[in-house]
Amino acid sequence: MQAQKIAGALGAELHGIDLTQPITDEVFQFIHENLLEHEVIFFHNQNISPAQHKALAERFGILQTHPAYPTVEGFPMLSILESTAENPSKIEKWHHDMTFKPSPPLGSVLHAQQIPPYGGDTLFASMSVAFEALSDKMQQFLSGLTAIHDFAFGFKESLAEPGGQERLKQALLDNPPVEHPVIRTHPVTGKKGIFVNCLFTKEIKGMKPAESYALLDFLYEHCIQPEFTCRFHWQQYSLAFWDNRITQHKPVNDYFPHYRCMQRITIEGDRPL
Repeated sequence: MQAQKIAGALGAELHGIDLTQPITDEVFQFIHENLLEHEVIFFHNQNISPAQHKALAERFGILQTHPAYPTVEGFPMLSILESTAENPSKIEKWHHDMTFKPSPPLGSVLHAQQIPPYGGDTLFASMSVAFEALSDKMQQFLSGLTAIHDFAFGFKESLAEPGGQERLKQALLDNPPVEHPVIRTHPVTGKKGIFVNCLFTKEIKGMKPAESYALLDFLYEHCIQPEFTCRFHWQQYSLAFWDNRITQHKPVNDYFPHYRCMQRITIEGDRPL
């Protein structure tokens, strides 16, 4: 088994692993260590079944469901993410997954089912490297702040669609706004990372709207500097596993009129501290 870095800030491709086989303790340890070190890891040529996808993710924790996406029959934890020119993905912004929850995911495992002939890459950014690049005074200032994350804010386009309010009624009831620290500490590595994102973070608690907007806008731009990022080019049956506690990601929707279909499982995390 080998790991090959793909960028300076984060990201590595793992080789010599067949995820269609049972995940031994040795394989699990290798995957886990590289996830913690590189923050996002990638595999190619992994023609896994939904059951095998689920088995991999379950080695890392309890599996979550998503309130807004269709799922694979018989696997309610396995979301289907598909995008066409007629029905494009509405998630185009940089984000951590599901920070509207009190305990956002530990990570997500995304498997390519059908990819377009070009485009459709995914960008990832290291929030630990972004934090380390800030001045000491800014690090100290941010470490005392709390942000409000909101499902309704993140899915406002879907809610505005005809029937959107009714379709997402239960999701809105189940996911009221939550508070998270602007800077969180990774529960395993101890690394500190910026934990706000332009998709789900609505405001900084206790700040005037103009102050909150200005600070968040600065952080959003800071976090996605090219030096903090990597870019993954999907192949058929590629798989990506990212540590949601310390990274953000963004799909690049540049492949229309072609079709893209992925399947994703998210793993339950802990309350950010």
